[in-house]
Amino acid sequence: MASIKFGTDGWRGIIAEDFTFANARTVAAAIARYVVRGEDARKGVLVGYDHRFASDRIAAAVAEVVSATGTPVWLADKPCPTPAISLLVRQRQAAGGMVITASHNPYSWNGVKYKASYGSSALPSIVARIEKELAIVEASSAPPLPPRKELIQPLEPRAPYLDTIEKLVDWQRLRDARFRFVVDPMHGSAAGLLKELFSRNGVVCDEIRGTHDPRFGGVHPEPIEPHIDALRKAVLAGKYDAGLAADGDGDRIGAIDRDGTFIDPHQIFALMVWHLIGTRKLPGGIAKTFSVTKLIDKLAAKFNRKLYETPIGFKYICELMLQQDILIGGEESGGIGTSLYLPERDASVSALFLAELMAWHGKSLGELLAVLHAEFGEFHYGRTDLDVKTGQKEKAIAYFTNEKTERIDNWDVKRRENMDGIKLYLSDIGWVMVRASGTEKLLRIYCETSRADTTKRVLQATVAAVNAL
Repeated sequence: MASIKFGTDGWRGIIAEDFTFANARTVAAAIARYVVRGEDARKGVLVGYDHRFASDRIAAAVAEVVSATGTPVWLADKPCPTPAISLLVRQRQAAGGMVITASHNPYSWNGVKYKASYGSSALPSIVARIEKELAIVEASSAPPLPPRKELIQPLEPRAPYLDTIEKLVDWQRLRDARFRFVVDPMHGSAAGLLKELFSRNGVVCDEIRGTHDPRFGGVHPEPIEPHIDALRKAVLAGKYDAGLAADGDGDRIGAIDRDGTFIDPHQIFALMVWHLIGTRKLPGGIAKTFSVTKLIDKLAAKFNRKLYETPIGFKYICELMLQQDILIGGEESGGIGTSLYLPERDASVSALFLAELMAWHGKSLGELLAVLHAEFGEFHYGRTDLDVKTGQKEKAIAYFTNEKTERIDNWDVKRRENMDGIKLYLSDIGWVMVRASGTEKLLRIYCETSRADTTKRVLQATVAAVNAL
């Protein structure tokens, strides 16, 4: 069995292979040791879980492990999105929180996310300390401490979460716009949230794929194409003004325009920057990860806002948001956070801001993007994930890092950046980037150019180069 390793946001593994009750207890013991030594354990730990197979039972087992250290535990009484636990950790001033989830990974995965006392992903420094505790736990032959079940109390996570995020947008403006929305939680733990908020505030909102299904209806619970084709069909069939999607644990957003066009995470991030800074005139800088669209750079320059760039992983965005005056931070995968709420990704909050933007201007998402493109030019993004052979990821990174690799298809490599993976800038058309996934056994290839067909061609040429290694 492979050693337990933390990725960009906690630990994940294949259910019944890597992700077992025993390994989940080991991770929980390491986190509990960190809390006892690095936080005020008397403030307690919150434990939540998603819709995946056995997540509720794993959460109960994890709660028992934490309680054995004498740390109070509040265990969610129902599935909830990850950002709900993050929020409640901060509101209750708890020592930390744990969520049993594998986020957007396929149904065969599960995992453990740790949320620190400030209500977001553990900083790299915290992860390093947890990993040290993990090594100690794995090496120990001592029997586990008995649970102290009297320290475990139930937690109702959804109501306080909804009450908090409801205050973030102008509902009167949304009502007056008379837009109709359909939401798609992809059978994940964000089910029912947006539908309830929109409906109780007089905005038409329906929901698809809101039932509890550990197999996520047979698709990956990631709100990108092709996994949200069901949302596209619902938007077109119901003549909705927009479709809004969340991933399996409710922290990543995707969207469909009224004409069925997929609105990718880069476009969503750009629209939210434009709205919060350009329309609502809110102060603060912008943070983005290494793989995010260059349109954000142009928006930052237009609004004279400081732009920060980080490696892949929201923990790096969070670290900056805790240290600097940053209004909004986002990543390529659809995770976006704002200082108006939490330094944390939240699909439901992002969806609310998109709906408010539409209402503010009386335009669809596609019409709003057209305004951005008219001013800043077009940016067409694509990503391909390759399931590669052992050692092939390392060969690919070395190949594209090598200065002897001077061309991709017909385009010259003008310069390189290696903040995370390797990014190659091609002539004047855009860039392509190759990086090993931090959560899955994949090689990810990212590309952005000014034309959709060019982006597709660059991706195909890069994939062919990797396959030839």
